[in-house]
Amino acid sequence: MTDTPRPDHPPTAPHALTRAFALGEVYDRHFLAHGLMNRNWRLDTASGPYAVKEITDVPLPEVRRNLAVLAGLADDGLPVPAPLATEGGDLVAEIDGHGYCVLAWVDGRHVPGPELTLDQARELGALLARLHHALRRRSPGPLPDRCPPAEATRVGAADHAAGDLLVRLPAGATDGLDTALRERRALLARFADRRPRDVIPAGPYGWTHGDFQYRNLLRRDGGVVAILDWDRLGVRPYAEEVARTAQVQFGVDGVFDLDRVAAFTAGYRSVIELSETDLADAVSRLWWKRLTDYWQLEFLLARRDPAFGKMFLEGEALLHWWTDRADEVQAAYAAR
Repeated sequence: MTDTPRPDHPPTAPHALTRAFALGEVYDRHFLAHGLMNRNWRLDTASGPYAVKEITDVPLPEVRRNLAVLAGLADDGLPVPAPLATEGGDLVAEIDGHGYCVLAWVDGRHVPGPELTLDQARELGALLARLHHALRRRSPGPLPDRCPPAEATRVGAADHAAGDLLVRLPAGATDGLDTALRERRALLARFADRRPRDVIPAGPYGWTHGDFQYRNLLRRDGGVVAILDWDRLGVRPYAEEVARTAQVQFGVDGVFDLDRVAAFTAGYRSVIELSETDLADAVSRLWWKRLTDYWQLEFLLARRDPAFGKMFLEGEALLHWWTDRADEVQAAYAAR
């Protein structure tokens, strides 16, 4: 886990935090700069090293619910770091209006998808399937009787949102974002008839991690040693998480690594059966979501962080590549 010292960004009330979790004396702390949503630190203490997260974008009751399943997943042999409880038994400490959780520190590295071998990509798919199996046994709640509905964004709404962003982007500081948005609107108009019509996604569903990708995976000695960031735990179609994971993991530099997509999907399907229809539906829905979603630009405007503008442009390049090769992408996801 790579960390960058940031002494100017300590956790709020660090002494109260260490008292709450009985960590002992703090010898050193480092801000972890790679987090996109929450703020994270490494604390070296008298009782050992720990990862500390300040929770900023998920309701605290939901975080408590999600953290409570980790011990059971670890008992099932999954690489899940154990959360610490406060002296009062709470998995989240609320200090000065902020919520914090503390987990055992795990040494490892975030490895981008293209650096994985084909065998490692296949093993990653199998690991995700094992996680889905385990979450059936260790779920934080009952499954609904049917898969939650997921109505695809309508063309008019997506086009309106793009037009609104063109007005809101700061003049003279767009770095090509305005051009990319105009190209997005043209793409949307061209493929308006491909909007998914069915409200209920295809295939089996259950509790899923929600953000299973390299930024939330630590590797050491060729294998995954920790699955991190359980903020998005929720009920979804399994094919949705398979499609999204492969896209985030292997859609890099404006192209899909189709060989690794195929290996990853085949690894998953060696453990949990997904039909080609299930996968085709999930991939089509994901493509439409990418076509109609501008979350990076909303974060850019809200946080004034240019990294989100760069993410949008990278996503735009992949979207165009994907659109031009939709059949090849679907074939890779269908591989055995």
